[in-house]
Amino acid sequence: EAVAADWMLEFACSCLCRHFGEGCAAQLRRWRDVALALINGLSEIPTHQKKTVYLCQLLIRIAEGKNLECHFEKDQRISPLESALSFWTLLEREEIKREKLHEDIHCLIQIQIVAVYMESGYFKEAAEVLERLFTDSESDKPLRMKLATIIKSKDPYVPLLQNFSYNLLISKIKSYIEPFMKENESNVLIQAATKQVESKGLGAIALQNKTVNVYENNESNLKTKQRFVLSIMLLGHCCLNVDSSLVWMYINCLLGLHSLQNVEEHGDASACGRRRQRWTYKEDLALKSGVREFGVGNWAKILVHGDFNNRTSVMLKDRWRTLCRIG
Repeated sequence: EAVAADWMLEFACSCLCRHFGEGCAAQLRRWRDVALALINGLSEIPTHQKKTVYLCQLLIRIAEGKNLECHFEKDQRISPLESALSFWTLLEREEIKREKLHEDIHCLIQIQIVAVYMESGYFKEAAEVLERLFTDSESDKPLRMKLATIIKSKDPYVPLLQNFSYNLLISKIKSYIEPFMKENESNVLIQAATKQVESKGLGAIALQNKTVNVYENNESNLKTKQRFVLSIMLLGHCCLNVDSSLVWMYINCLLGLHSLQNVEEHGDASACGRRRQRWTYKEDLALKSGVREFGVGNWAKILVHGDFNNRTSVMLKDRWRTLCRIG
């Protein structure tokens, strides 16, 4: 589960980066919800995932930067951008490179925190946030004094605020995440699948021209592979709305499997022609238990979590219909 959570978070972060600043609000909201669900499910942040978590939180808050009705902190005085600044500070601590870009982004967030309040006519709040943003250090003093003067003028269209705009902040953030995107060009889903196979002891090897040496007639290995394939399908197809044909291409490249394609609801047609296998009392109990837990229609989830003998989600659906008819 920990391995699955790791790569699901990486995948969500990669998608957030891809849609950040591209004007696709619906996609961004979808990945925001996925990332927040995963992050909120962590009892504590693993060291190796700190940067990923901080980056997700930063992007989510920057995207809502101009929405003063949105609150991420218990203290509702804290705007999305002020909350974003705290995560940017955490990211800065995680890295020692690219100091100039860090400095630029830090400065832009500070300026835009004040600018967003002023654009909405909240000059009192702008003055209050200025007190929270800056220390008494000499290095902060020039910008602090400039912003204090701008707030007193009550003019949100002065050159400083126009030159260090919200759009420039978005642009700088996109420059910051570009290396992250390049690192993830070889699709996060493939990397995730590799990690999952390794965690299941299937001996995953490099994708190119290699397959996993697992015998099809080994019931234990077959079930393990089915659970793996279904976990990828649940993530890619059901939960995250990734094109199912793409997901299957990744799975087949990784595992070299063809006979397992019928695990998917629209899989290999040859599945329909194979010999029927009688349902056992134990399987019926597992199906009923799964329906109680996950609900009618969630056949893929039920299949992953239940103890079934080489079944597919279609088989579960058909068997449930039969059970309903016979009472």
